[in-house]
Amino acid sequence: MNSLFLQNLAEHDALMAALPALDEAVAAAGRQLAGLLKGGGKLMFCGNGGSAADSQHLASELTGRFIKDRRPLAGLALNTDTSALTCIGNDYSFDEVFARQVAGLGRAGDGLIAISTSGNSRNVLRAVAAAREVGIWTLGLLGRDGGQLREACDAAIVVPSQVTARIQEAHILIGHTLCGLIESELGVGQ
Repeated sequence: MNSLFLQNLAEHDALMAALPALDEAVAAAGRQLAGLLKGGGKLMFCGNGGSAADSQHLASELTGRFIKDRRPLAGLALNTDTSALTCIGNDYSFDEVFARQVAGLGRAGDGLIAISTSGNSRNVLRAVAAAREVGIWTLGLLGRDGGQLREACDAAIVVPSQVTARIQEAHILIGHTLCGLIESELGVGQ
């Protein structure tokens, strides 16, 4: 019997072999996100659990640096402010923790990257609805069949897997690609 590592590696390799089908969607999303930043907008990220970690990771690639030494870009992970999360969760509900931040911090011309392996996270769905109300462009970084977020977002990149860990591995590859495309589109760095 194969080790767990080899089983996971085989699943990972099989999924990676299916990802070229997402090339056009990833390229289009990268251009759109770069355009929002070029126009003075900011990119907000949200997700739960591992997707929250990915949100924080990708936002930091923008404000810090990804590959190129360049000026900071406007990226914000909505799941990192524990005071906002606990206040909103306590006073309203956990379903509102991202939506209220989007409504308070977001403006037309911004972007929201909604990360959910199921595509059905209620608080992420609420964030997308709040974003759409004020003219914020929304991108779903999703898994499985894309869930409800697939149709709720302006654009969706759906990783074709049922396994949460494999979806998250693909999400970070796609997220890193988006960061690279943004740098390239903006012509920033050395």
